[in-house]
Amino acid sequence: MPWELREHAGRHYAVLFHYALPDDAWAVELSEARPAPANSDAAVTHFPGSACLVALVPDEDPNLEPTVRVYSPDERVVPYEIMRWFMEQVADQVERCRIAFEQGEPEAVE
Repeated sequence: MPWELREHAGRHYAVLFHYALPDDAWAVELSEARPAPANSDAAVTHFPGSACLVALVPDEDPNLEPTVRVYSPDERVVPYEIMRWFMEQVADQVERCRIAFEQGEPEAVE
């Protein structure tokens, strides 16, 4: 499961990509990243934490709209720049899924 990291105002955020089989969709998750353990690979500084936003991008039917789920047992604040970055990642995933569907290769979207 690949992820991307971004730092904003001293905090780290992660966007994680994985396939959500029960939803037949790609999941793009935003979380506040947690520091990597001291004994982990030196190239990895942070890992994704618990998701606070999850965008589901259907890959088998281009007529289904992507949706965003909000998970927040505690009140969380997502900075505007981080929300924009997350939504850009979601838009890119939507585009990849639609192109793959048009080419007849929905499983090729990663």
